Amino acid sequence: MSDNMRLSAVIHGRVQGVGFRWTVQALAQGLGLSGYVSNRPDGTVRVEAEGHSESLAELEKYLRTGPRGAVVTGVDLVHRAATGEFSRFATK
Repeated sequence: MSDNMRLSAVIHGRVQGVGFRWTVQALAQGLGLSGYVSNRPDGTVRVEAEGHSESLAELEKYLRTGPRGAVVTGVDLVHRAATGEFSRFATK
């Protein structure tokens, strides 16, 4: 039985222009996750990630603080079953 899950997150605060996407991508790749991270027009960052629940927990912890220079004021999270639609982790 697989423990693969999907994490959907929207990160609020000063999260654009501080290297957030690039650090999330590096961490997610290092954790063996697939999915993407992208800036949204409203100033938030969106993350869709799939993989082992332990790796997703590490990513979720990082999303609450982000890189130096980021000021995270909130994280909207949804956990659900993985779909298998991603083959790698990318920045959009």
